Amino acid sequence: MTPVHLTHPFEPLFSPDSRILILGSFPSVRSREQQFFYGHPRNRFWKLLASVFHVPCPMTIPEKRDLVLSSSLALWDSIGECTVTGSSDTSIRDVKPVDIRRILDEAEICRVLCNGALSGKMYEKYLLEKTGIPAVVLPSTSPANAAFSLERLTEIWGPFLRL
Repeated sequence: MTPVHLTHPFEPLFSPDSRILILGSFPSVRSREQQFFYGHPRNRFWKLLASVFHVPCPMTIPEKRDLVLSSSLALWDSIGECTVTGSSDTSIRDVKPVDIRRILDEAEICRVLCNGALSGKMYEKYLLEKTGIPAVVLPSTSPANAAFSLERLTEIWGPFLRL
């Protein structure tokens, strides 16, 4: 695959009631195609949220949107623009961060969770100074992170997803 320079293709998901901001790194190819977060069918993000909040796993984008917003969550990514090859986080370079001010201006975010190490690294480098909220870096829900089962991810993520 050839590296391509991309701008984040869709908007953050949040409401004025959002309190916990979950940041990924940059959307995968599948997420870019769907124009929505965590679009790869093997990514465990949606199963994780369903498990933590004891609800059926959302299948459609409207169901996913409803679960996020009804749980006082917000979704966005740390990277707003980059050069990337496919969906590989390790290939990402030429990074420009997202503009996080809009979320901070419209929602009272009190906790930031980073989905994986790259998101945490980018948050620390580019966004922490703007938010003033230290992030909790959690194990990635990506299928590439096979070391963590869904049960283990739920155990680790669960306490941080509840206010």
